[in-house]
Amino acid sequence: MLLLLLLQVLASCLWLAGSEVVTSFESSCPQFFFRETPPNEALQPENPAWICQNYKNQYYFATLYDRNRRIPVYSAYLYQPGPGTRPKTWLVEPQLMSPTYPKTMEREWTLLNYFSVSLDQLSKSQAILKDYKNLTGLNRGHLNPSSHHPDSSSRTATFTLTNIVPQNEKLNGGAWNNYEQQTMTRRTQGCNTTYVVVGAVPGNNYIAKGRVNKPSHIWSSACCEVDTHRRKAWAVIAENDKNEVQLLTLGELEDVLTQLYGRDQVSLFHRDCPRE
Repeated sequence: MLLLLLLQVLASCLWLAGSEVVTSFESSCPQFFFRETPPNEALQPENPAWICQNYKNQYYFATLYDRNRRIPVYSAYLYQPGPGTRPKTWLVEPQLMSPTYPKTMEREWTLLNYFSVSLDQLSKSQAILKDYKNLTGLNRGHLNPSSHHPDSSSRTATFTLTNIVPQNEKLNGGAWNNYEQQTMTRRTQGCNTTYVVVGAVPGNNYIAKGRVNKPSHIWSSACCEVDTHRRKAWAVIAENDKNEVQLLTLGELEDVLTQLYGRDQVSLFHRDCPRE
């Protein structure tokens, strides 16, 4: 028992050397953004958390998280699809509770049993598995899909609840899935590197007794580098109660999001990414 306690203390000290919940994407995990430029502040929620999504001491994508609504605002990643199975283990983000907790995503069970964390303590900072049980007409909808990643670790990293929103089950398994699996494959032909930012617009409804927001819209945008001189971009948006996806230019999506958020003009990528 004493040995286990000492190992936990040592592990905690080692984890303190780094941080997954960061103060800026520009300084911590800029590699997931075209020209290392994240979206501007027009999408920023009242109580944000910038997460460099860490699994087994490696960053796999970046997420701007809305602590109050307990959903991601957006997730940013590199499109690198590969063969592999769909993970089954769901993870949470310890550092949303406090920077003294592990910097790598963990299972709820691990935190509850090895770090003396209560479910109440964990649930104050983020969505938990219980919030997504007994859903009617909704799924756990990935923003950053596991199928857009090349190996087991990178796919597992997408199975964090900080990358999940309540998504209409018909949309998730229908038109949105078609976009992720078919349209993205076609659109990325000839691309050397494709940067993706995918997000959710907060709605007026909630699940889990008001704990987790149900987005009104789901959207995705991509900026592809064909070579050093040529780039192309595209975007989609879907209402979260319809099985329909609307294909847009990047500029059109930014204008739609600007209207939906009612703030400053939204910019999702560096200006060198084409808006037309």
